Parts: sequence; structure tokens; C-alpha cells
Amino acid sequence: MRIEAYNQVAQLYQTSNNKNVTQSAKANSMGRDEVQISSAGKDYHTAKAAVAEAADIREDLVADIKARIKDGTYDVNPDDFAEKLLSQVGSIF
Repeated sequence: MRIEAYNQVAQLYQTSNNKNVTQSAKANSMGRDEVQISSAGKDYHTAKAAVAEAADIREDLVADIKARIKDGTYDVNPDDFAEKLLSQVGSIF
């Protein structure tokens, strides 16, 4: 009797296994997967591309400062410098 029960279970397993294979084969042949990018994703991509194309250094400001340093007219207020330096150090710790 135990062998018959095993055979019945094995038959059920084989039948359900064949159904799963058939269903997965049908699912694969139904169509192709698609990916759709949302408008927010497209906007993000556009913004990221624009930032990548932009220069890291603002040449107009750098040129102005270089010219003032060369002429000797660039003046740094020591108090402002010390204050900004201490605020940067404070933000690190």
C-alpha cells in the first residue's frame, strides 16, 4: 500500500511539473519584456547630462581674480578669511 501511495504522489508530481513547464513556455512565447522610463527619470537624465557638460571651474571668475592678483589689487580681509576658515573647520568636526 505504501508503494501505491508513492506512485500516486509521483504521478501527481509529474503531472504538475509538466503543467508548470508548459505554462512557463507559454509565458515566454507571449511577448517581450519592455522598460518604460518615467518623465521624472527622463528629466533626471537630462539634468545629469547638462551638469556633466558644464565646466567645473567658472573661468570668468577665476580670470578676474587672477588679473586682480597680478595687478596687486586683490585684497583679502583677514577677519573675513579667519571667520570662514573657522566655520569650515567647525563644520568638519
